[in-house]
Parts: sequence; C-alpha cells; structure tokens
Amino acid sequence: MTTTLTRPELTAADRCDRCGAAAQIRAVLPTGGELLFCGHHAREHRAKLRELSAEIQEG
Repeated sequence: MTTTLTRPELTAADRCDRCGAAAQIRAVLPTGGELLFCGHHAREHRAKLRELSAEIQEG
C-alpha cells in the first residue's frame, strides 16, 4: 500500500520566506523541502523553481 502525504492549504498565517508578506505559493523541492513566496517573489523565482523541478502549489 502506498500513501501520499499532502501539504495543507496556505492560510493567512503563512508568510513569504523572503519578505514576510502573505504567501501565495508553496514550492516543494525535489529534496522534500519547501519554500513559501508572496506573489512578487513567486514571479521573480518561478523560472528557477521550474528549472529545479519544484512542484508549485498556488493557494
């Protein structure tokens, strides 16, 4: 039996790892780590996150 872990939806309490604004996306890295970004920083880093094969969850 295989189980899949799911991450909770983003809430108002989730903050951008770069600036502390409300998080708009969660980027789950292939290594298992995650980063939260506001809209501004999500746009700034989206290309690199895709290059790293990060799973992007918009909330």
